[in-house]
This record gives sequence, structure tokens and C-alpha cells, in this order.
Amino acid sequence: MFMNFRRIHKCQCVQLLTTGLILCVVMVCWEELDHHVVSHMRSYTYRYLVNSYDFLNSSFAITSNHHNRKDGSNGGDSGLVNYAYLINHPGKCGGASADGKSWDDVLLLLFVKSSPENFERRQAIRDTWGNESFVWSELGASVRLVFALGVHPDAEQRSRVQSALLQEDQVYGDLIQQNFLDTFHNLTTKLILQFHWGHKYCPQAHFLMSADDDIFVHMPNLVKYLRELLSTKRGAKDLWVGHVHRGAPPVRRKKSKYHVPDDLYPWPSYPDYTAGAGYVVSGDVAAKIYHATLVLNSSIYIDDVFMGICAKAMGVSPQEHVYFSGEGKAPYHPCIYDHMITSHGHAKDVRSLWQAATDPTMHSHSRGVMGSLYCTAVRVMMLCLPYYRNTYSCMAAFT
Repeated sequence: MFMNFRRIHKCQCVQLLTTGLILCVVMVCWEELDHHVVSHMRSYTYRYLVNSYDFLNSSFAITSNHHNRKDGSNGGDSGLVNYAYLINHPGKCGGASADGKSWDDVLLLLFVKSSPENFERRQAIRDTWGNESFVWSELGASVRLVFALGVHPDAEQRSRVQSALLQEDQVYGDLIQQNFLDTFHNLTTKLILQFHWGHKYCPQAHFLMSADDDIFVHMPNLVKYLRELLSTKRGAKDLWVGHVHRGAPPVRRKKSKYHVPDDLYPWPSYPDYTAGAGYVVSGDVAAKIYHATLVLNSSIYIDDVFMGICAKAMGVSPQEHVYFSGEGKAPYHPCIYDHMITSHGHAKDVRSLWQAATDPTMHSHSRGVMGSLYCTAVRVMMLCLPYYRNTYSCMAAFT
């Protein structure tokens, strides 16, 4: 009897110690658990059970006491800051013809978000997938490439960098710059710049693409995809396509650059949105987003999320495309190049990737029945690895 009592006592002690240890671990790691588990559970519950974002129209509507901007300016009664253009090219997309009735046809208006000092990245894009002459001569498509920029945030370097930008623009004529600080917290301002410039100076474009300057775009595949959309009976309408984030929770960790405090966005889930690294909208959706920016305040400085808020308010939903990457980089392999449209994280290898991805001999790997089976097996082995979960879906392996 005495032995049984001691065993029970020991068992209880072990349970208490175990419980105490678990509680200590939870307390120490609570911020990580809240970020990776709890917040996602709340977000998914809201997204898939409640599935209502009706509060957006009222909560983000511009009022007379609109918030102060990050750069210290105020929106005034309209709530929208009209920043002056420091560099602009109103005629980039062409204009009215001699009879004043028609516009140049533009398949794609391509906006690349770039930082003022990233000359090498811009040059690599001009020489590869953003080369307008290549797209026209080899693919027969009219694409207009422009880079969206603000001013350098460092006052001591601003004058030197601005002089370099003016020289760069004299040579290439593809920079669009407004007078706001080019910082992470002004990414939403840069997004607004894109849709306002497109609405005013390139309304005839069938599609608008927004991309980072460290992204790779397989332009032949993209042009083929866009032309297929135009050829359908429905045409290119209500299109917003990319790598979709559904039920994403706001980041509450104060150390994260994506931190959004409760007073800025108190709800547990964002509306669905596409990764800002690269997405495409049709011309009618671009017009809707433009109008949304006129009536919704831009207090959310994460541009991807603000895009989602604007789209939700206008009744537009994002569509998943398995070969638009998210925040990840696509595997380097010919069987991937056959289908890829975007890949993220290419700050230094754009030229080599462009040469490999557009090499005609690369397509021989996927020709014929055996080639198709081989490439399917390769894609399964590559894309179904956890490492590529933020790039392409495993389902892409079977396309």
C-alpha cells in the first residue's frame, strides 16, 4: 500500500513538472506561437466561417479628418495626396492618332517597383524580359515598361542619386517618379502611383502588371497566356491573377517590418490578395482599383493588403495561377521554364536565367510522350518539396 502511494505521488509530481515545463515554454515562445499558429487559426476561422469583410467600405472610407501620411503630409478633405511628378513620360503609351480618335494598342503596361539606387536591377530588366523591342520583334506584342520610384530617403545622398536618375532617364525614358520618400512604409503610395498613372496616361492597355525589381518574368509564356485570355469569348474582364494569399492574418510582432498594430487594422484576417512580387490585372480591374483609391484611405502601408482592400471594396476577387510565384524562387530546370511566368528573388541572375529560360533547345526536354513524363516527374520531385511552398503549388507539377 505504501509503495502504491509513493508511485501515485511520483506520478503526480511528474505531471506537475511536465505541466510547469510546458507552461514555461508557452510563455517564452508565445509570440512565435501566436504568430504561426493562433493568429492563423483565428484568421482562417474568420475567412472561411464568417467570410465577410463588409466593414472595409465604412472603416476605410476617406473622411474629412483623414490620417496624416508617413512622410508628414496630410490628405486634406479629399484624403488623397497628389504628389508632384519629378520624372514623367505622358506619351509612353502613345496618344491620339492624327484624326484624334484612336490610341496605340498596348497589350501590357508593365510597372516595375524599383528603389532609386537600383540601377543595375533596372538595366538587367531592360536587357532581358522587359526589353520592349524584343517583345515586339520576337513575340509581336506591344508592351510598355516603366519603373515606379520615389525620391531617395537619405537627404545626404538624395541630390547625387537624383542626378543619376535624371541621366538614366535621358538615355532610356522609362522612369516615373513622384516626390515622396521611397521607403517601405510608402509602398502603398507607389501602388497608387501605378494605377493613377495607368488610368491617366495608358487607359487603352489590355492588362497592367505590377512587379518588383528582383522578379523574373518569362515574357514569352506571359504574352501567350494573356493572348489566350483575350481570345476567349468572355475576353479579358474581371481578371486579377497571381499567387493568392487567402485568410492571411495581420502580423502583430512589433519587430517585424510587416507589423500592423490593432488600432490600424483590428480584424483577425485580411481580404484575399495576391503577392505583390508580381501580379496582373485586366484593364477594367485597373480602372476599378483606381476609383477605389479615390474613396479609400491608404493607412495600410503594406501595398499587397491595400490592393486586396481596394479590390474587395470593388467586388473583385483574386485568381490563383500556379506559375505565378509568391515570395519564393522557382527551381532552375528546363522543365520548369516551359510553364513559369514569374519567379521571385532574382537580384543578380536575371541575365543568365533569361538566356537559359528562352533557349529554344531547352524545350526539347518536354517534347513527346517520354519528355512529358520526364518533366512531370521532375516537377513533382521539385515543386512538392516544402522548400518551394512559397513559390509554386505542388499542383503545378501536373500541369
